Amino acid sequence: MSGVISFFEGLTDPRVDRTKYHSLKDILGLTICAVLSGCNDWEEIELYGISKELWLKSFLVLANGIPSHDTINRLFSALDPQELQSSFISWVQSIAGISNGKVVSIDGKRLCNAGEDGKKAIIHMVSAWSNANNMVMGQVKTEEKSNEITAIPALLNLLVLQGSIVTIDAMGCQKSIAGEIVRKEADYVLAVKENQAHLLDDIKDAFAQTPDATHDTTIETGHGRVEKRKCSVITDMDWISQANDWEKLRSIVCVETRRTDKLSGETQSEKRFYISSLLCTPKEFNEIIRGHWGIENKLHWCLDVAFKEDYSTKQAGYAAENFSIITKIALNLLRNENSKKRSIKNKRLLCGWDEKFLAKLLFKEI
Repeated sequence: MSGVISFFEGLTDPRVDRTKYHSLKDILGLTICAVLSGCNDWEEIELYGISKELWLKSFLVLANGIPSHDTINRLFSALDPQELQSSFISWVQSIAGISNGKVVSIDGKRLCNAGEDGKKAIIHMVSAWSNANNMVMGQVKTEEKSNEITAIPALLNLLVLQGSIVTIDAMGCQKSIAGEIVRKEADYVLAVKENQAHLLDDIKDAFAQTPDATHDTTIETGHGRVEKRKCSVITDMDWISQANDWEKLRSIVCVETRRTDKLSGETQSEKRFYISSLLCTPKEFNEIIRGHWGIENKLHWCLDVAFKEDYSTKQAGYAAENFSIITKIALNLLRNENSKKRSIKNKRLLCGWDEKFLAKLLFKEI
């Protein structure tokens, strides 16, 4: 399997020689094919391999047949997730560079049923998503007894971000994270909430006392409602008492959203606040902030609905973390197959039914 699999052939095999009845390449190749074809657990992967063994042997060796689900589980439980992650990022960067001015959204997601025998904390993965490339660019796992504040800098360190715009929700609104983004030669748009209480108060005061701040208003109709969004921008940083503590801080942003249900007439209003190293128009900020939600709609929602990630009970060793990377390999390939408009779920079904379609995903460069 040239292309995808070539980036994973150099991984360190954690097994002792006497237990290497099936090659690492064969197990990884089988797993990627099976996940693309709709499999979500080890037993399904084994059954897929048995049913597709003849076709799989056209590019895998499989000298000793299809590995059992226990064998696959043991390998993924022991495989070094940092090595697998590094290979994943190398593959992504080889096919999808981040473009200047494009948004890279960072956010976390819990793997609700992961963790070992209830003794370990639920696994929490922090991912970077590029709307422009329609791809997951990388991910890291939060350390036990930690949170996204420590995971985000680790993820930033792995990525090539020069010229991009990094968007993060309020958890990532930290001086050190803003500084790291700037050091990566990127810009930031960070949501501000109560975890930065003094900063939030300064921003609210600024907009309360600057009613004529530059703004842009959009009105959209869909899903049975009318949504009005007003984005206002202030570039006078004298309003922020500790502005110098936030590296390259140039703008503060307020987005007021008013949603009206067409049927009931009920209206909901919300104000959200942001800081940024950018000097942009309100219209541009509106688009950047809306773009952040691609990580929720195109990644997290898809992982739950199409890949049933929240139902996964992989608990041994590094199995959940490593399988999450395999899932994102599959998602990247499926997202960038554009010959026909199909849902991710239906593309996975087609991969399982149509070997030519699956081969197209595996061997064609994105």
